[in-house]
Amino acid sequence: MPVVDWLNWSLVIGGIICVIAELALGAVTGFDMALIGGSMTAGGAIGLLAGSEKIGLLAAAGLTVLYFSVLRRWLKKKLTVKDRPTNIDAVVGRTGLVTKRIATLEPGMVKLGDEIWRAELASSDDAARETGTTVKVEAVEGVTLKVR
Repeated sequence: MPVVDWLNWSLVIGGIICVIAELALGAVTGFDMALIGGSMTAGGAIGLLAGSEKIGLLAAAGLTVLYFSVLRRWLKKKLTVKDRPTNIDAVVGRTGLVTKRIATLEPGMVKLGDEIWRAELASSDDAARETGTTVKVEAVEGVTLKVR
């Protein structure tokens, strides 16, 4: 086997191994290893088609540089999961309006956005909250807001 074929086949096989390793590890590198492996594989294939080890190495290097300089930032932005609170987590910390008086051992009602919630005082030491008062949600227990 000529050196040209051996080097290009090494790029192809090495690239495939990188992709398989990335998938086996569960994308722990954020697909960097898989995309570098893809660059190596493509470069090796180009070198095999052109019949030149230099073209294969340059293609692999060029594709890798292209990935790191242009595509990596875009890909990371697309793959980053934005942390958005949902359900109960989205309620804690919000302010609401008392629609029915809240006192110690006397639950009331709070309007939070478009919803009316059952509400209790977060602490038994808190003073009663009269209708029309603004309160802040400290916690949620079941379907009851704990407000302050």
